[in-house]
Amino acid sequence: MADSEKLPPHNIEAEEAVVGSLLVDPDAVVKTAIFLKPEAFYREKNRWLYEACVSLYERSEAINQITVAQELARQGKLEETGGVAFLSHLVSVLPTSLHVEYYAQIVHRLSVMRRLIAAAGQIAVIGYDAEPDLDAALNRAEDVLFKVRRGESPRDFVHIRRVLEQYWEGSEAEPSERTGQLPHVNTGFPALDQLLGGLQRSDMIVLAARPSLGKSSLALNIARNAAVEQGAQVAFFSLEMAKEQLVQRLLSAEAAVDSSNVKSRQYTPAQERRVMDATGRLSGAPIYIDDSPTTRVMEMRSKARRLHRDQGIDLIIVDYLQLIRGDTRAENKVQEISDISRALKALAREMNAPLIAVSQLSRAVEMRTPHIPQLSDLRDSGSIEQDADVVMFIYREDMYAKRDEWERHNPDKPYPEGIATIKVAKHRNGPCEDRNLRFRKHITKFESCQVEDSKIAQPALPRFSG
Repeated sequence: MADSEKLPPHNIEAEEAVVGSLLVDPDAVVKTAIFLKPEAFYREKNRWLYEACVSLYERSEAINQITVAQELARQGKLEETGGVAFLSHLVSVLPTSLHVEYYAQIVHRLSVMRRLIAAAGQIAVIGYDAEPDLDAALNRAEDVLFKVRRGESPRDFVHIRRVLEQYWEGSEAEPSERTGQLPHVNTGFPALDQLLGGLQRSDMIVLAARPSLGKSSLALNIARNAAVEQGAQVAFFSLEMAKEQLVQRLLSAEAAVDSSNVKSRQYTPAQERRVMDATGRLSGAPIYIDDSPTTRVMEMRSKARRLHRDQGIDLIIVDYLQLIRGDTRAENKVQEISDISRALKALAREMNAPLIAVSQLSRAVEMRTPHIPQLSDLRDSGSIEQDADVVMFIYREDMYAKRDEWERHNPDKPYPEGIATIKVAKHRNGPCEDRNLRFRKHITKFESCQVEDSKIAQPALPRFSG
């Protein structure tokens, strides 16, 4: 037989054994429904039979010859599947459900092989299209293969019972291909972790501030803390700074050596020892940096997928959102940022990892007093606020008020030098509160405050009369 006449891989006996097992033992559906979908069946009537069993299971109804026959009759498919006689035949040839998972795995494996054949056809079409953008073509082809690998299919509504079953059968985190997956990622700042409960998987966390307030430094500090203290696998997309600059900042913070000294490599003997020790600690940290200056979300997805496949990903950081190129031509910058924001949220869900998107704030912050950021200040798009699960702002009073001016207006409060207020302005699953960190500018490092938040000077808010 010529290759063109070959039938796609399938095993009718295994398909019938799966359905027969469910008719013999209704509880066996729990073992198969998790990974075996009706579309995995090659023969149409076997697919209908399995679909009827799953439908009964989802309605918490008994699965047996009578109920399955009634379900098929209701759908007008009973005679096409062979009627009651075929159901009796399946039960008679398979008296036990002992090997139902084995048969189901055969059906699933062969369905993946058929999807692989279909993917080859789709990739061939991409090749024949010969589009001028080579990267776009390769990413489309990779996307096709990735869907086969992950067994992705269009999502639909899921009954709450299934979600509850996953909750009690698993841990706080969703099932993962990688063993020992972290349930959440810590920022390394106890006060912030206590408020947020850590960075939750599939969440998009927006970290925003005006320029020079330390948003890139805080993102780097979180990456370092997660990787060094938790062993989290971190993917860091740096669109603003080269990887060499990032590493210099990490070394400066880790060794507590002035960043200018690290940049110029001018050390005292003691500083050099600290930098060498810091190099050793950071070398073992699972932080992966991509510093492509102009990149698109599609390219980021492709790179993240490869890293996830090879190493696993626990945390994704993008610095920063407004520098990402849109995958399609948008009417304006607002529409482009909206599309990028939605794509980043989708990436967080796809990778099942928290994603920190560093963002700029508009100049509106500078136009009012006090200069405390608001959600409306998120630059270029309101959909950033909508897509994000958590929005955090960095606010530093010492950037706006000089010491002598502060002491003149606040004689009873210490000058808040280096105090950064992290304002959680949106928290989809928790409270919106403030936490204070100390920023050591010369070594680009944020640290937990050693004093109570209440003792740190806060700017007075304007009073309004009503």
